[in-house]
Amino acid sequence: MKKRLITLMSLTCVSGLLSAQESTTNQTSLYKKKVLETVELDFLGSYYDQKGRHSAVNGGIGTEELDNYAGNMLLAIPVSFDGVLSFDIGFSAYTSASSSNINPFMSRQFTQVNATGASTGATSVESTKTMQYGSPWYASTGPSRKDVLYNLGASYSHSSDDRNTILTVNANVAREFDYESIGVGVGVSKLFNEKNTEIGVKANAYFDTWKPFYPTELDEFHTYGTNFQHAGYFANVEIYDQQGNVSTKYLPDRFVALDDYKRNSYAVSFSAAQIVTEKMQLAVFADLLYQKGLLSTPYHRIYFADKMGYYIGTPNYIPLYDSPQNSEVYRLADDIERLPNTRFKLPIGMRLNYYVNNWLTIRSYYRFYTDDWELRSHTLSVEFPVKLSERVTVFPMYRFYTQSETKYFAPFGQHTSKQKYYTSDYDLSAFDSHQYGGGLVYNNPFSQSTLGGFSLKSFEIRYNYYDRNDGLSANIVSFGLKFVQ
Repeated sequence: MKKRLITLMSLTCVSGLLSAQESTTNQTSLYKKKVLETVELDFLGSYYDQKGRHSAVNGGIGTEELDNYAGNMLLAIPVSFDGVLSFDIGFSAYTSASSSNINPFMSRQFTQVNATGASTGATSVESTKTMQYGSPWYASTGPSRKDVLYNLGASYSHSSDDRNTILTVNANVAREFDYESIGVGVGVSKLFNEKNTEIGVKANAYFDTWKPFYPTELDEFHTYGTNFQHAGYFANVEIYDQQGNVSTKYLPDRFVALDDYKRNSYAVSFSAAQIVTEKMQLAVFADLLYQKGLLSTPYHRIYFADKMGYYIGTPNYIPLYDSPQNSEVYRLADDIERLPNTRFKLPIGMRLNYYVNNWLTIRSYYRFYTDDWELRSHTLSVEFPVKLSERVTVFPMYRFYTQSETKYFAPFGQHTSKQKYYTSDYDLSAFDSHQYGGGLVYNNPFSQSTLGGFSLKSFEIRYNYYDRNDGLSANIVSFGLKFVQ
């Protein structure tokens, strides 16, 4: 340091030049803008309720009533001028009539009167019996009717000095009663053409593990083998055939327990965005997704057209089985859903936003999807943000979706035991859907107020109604609160 000081004092011209360079460097450091200026905290919440009549748990018929409450907290922290560390903590709690029917059987006690005497002086003895019953049209009281999914995610993004290159890494974990997932990812985005053009690529991998839950009747068969009707749950339960006669012939011999409970998913995403004009922005994207492992759901029932039907409950209801009037009989499964252990997916889409004037913008979206299960779909949506004031924006929206069925789908009772793969999940059937709704954003509603050092930057609320032509409908209410420090 002393030698450097003497040199600077001796060479005044050089000293002036070095001082100017040092000043410029300090100014660059001083005025370099952070990628994220302050800590941001978002709270997101939603309520979803659903009704339908094609439960996959019941083999393609029955109630699909579901209520779901979800919440997420997103925290973004600037850790340097160039880096942002983000956390995502959330939950999703549901009550599902469909899932409750993994074990659909409920019990009811009744009194039976037995004659004991001769015809001249008969006496009677009352005995209490327990009857098992169920229905695909009603929820059972089993523990599988409700559960909570928890998820935790973290990501870090780093921007170059010129803010034209952004690197990201992320990881997340999620867990519910029968499922665990671990995910990791990495991505890079590049801006050029004076930041008018952006291209990006991301890669993600998810490693999931099922905890298999089988339908009760198949789980008992798996546990006790061909003797299952004389042990465990079925030891004292009467089974009826299609004609309502007591039978011991029910044997789901097509059912074999799964030997692989893992599912790995790999995705590579490509995107490009361009500011076309002062009023128009265009983005295109494509994803390559590959899944391997258990891609079916272990508690989705299958019923075969070439097998006799067997039931538990009140046999008088057997002729009404396919109708919501059936409240007391349940058909025993022939097998569980079987699907290939690989799947390749390819969605391709675009977004086009157009700024009409100071108070109206048009946001449009289109996606085409295809996979090697022969499912094809088209999605088209449009949103019209209307700026009512400097602080308030409303946005009506509409979304249309249509898809073909996979080659493995058939409705309730239409598969045969000779097939290798089968599903009666209507999410894999052909259908059209419409979604209508809108929302409101209020910016800086309490600009002068703070809470724990945070001020409320914006508040958003949305409502959407979802309608599918197979009878499924849903209401979705969501909200968001953004706080800044």
